[in-house]
Amino acid sequence: MDLHENKESNTVTATFELPGMQKEDVNIDVHNGRLSVSGETKISNDHEESGYAVRERRFGKFSRTLELPQGVKNEEIKASMEHGVLSITFPKSVPELAPKKINIS
Repeated sequence: MDLHENKESNTVTATFELPGMQKEDVNIDVHNGRLSVSGETKISNDHEESGYAVRERRFGKFSRTLELPQGVKNEEIKASMEHGVLSITFPKSVPELAPKKINIS
């Protein structure tokens, strides 16, 4: 997983490389301020080559959880998947919860 912060748009993008997986194989859940990405891959290839039967199988589960900034609403989280790369974008912080500088008079 890679995290990238865009200061201009005040967003964070989490990128997951999931080769061979389809979006139907991936689950994204938000609960108690945490974003969880999980999935399972089941790939099986069988073919004959030069008189030999070739069987390749790859099975596995994964899960990753991120702490979201305070105040992020579910509708502010955007996800897309293209060519085995999952991208999830969410605001870095909500403007009203962002730290404010107070000048001393």
